[in-house]
Amino acid sequence: MAYESDPELAELRRRRVQQIQEMQSPGAPNPYAQAQQAEMERREAERSEMLRRLLTPEARERLGRIRLAKPEVAQAVEQQVIALAASGRLQRQIDDATLRALLERIMPERREIKITRR
Repeated sequence: MAYESDPELAELRRRRVQQIQEMQSPGAPNPYAQAQQAEMERREAERSEMLRRLLTPEARERLGRIRLAKPEVAQAVEQQVIALAASGRLQRQIDDATLRALLERIMPERREIKITRR
């Protein structure tokens, strides 16, 4: 029995090839990528909600300004705040002064540059 002569098998093969081509085309929506994007958005929403509850408005404002200038430092501070909350070591909201203390511990020391003119 030849596979080419079976019309049902040929139709199944044609559908599968079309399905694979649709998945590989750049304009076609990829269900895996969409699910992954939705999961990332959900995690980011949870993270921002947790930070909103853990930080005072002044501290959130300062963290927002830091995020604009140095996103990696802001990310490190956010992770540390969430870790402190998860471990139960936070008894109250983090205010601006406490956030500055965290920043001083996280931020690398600045090197002082002196220029002498001759």
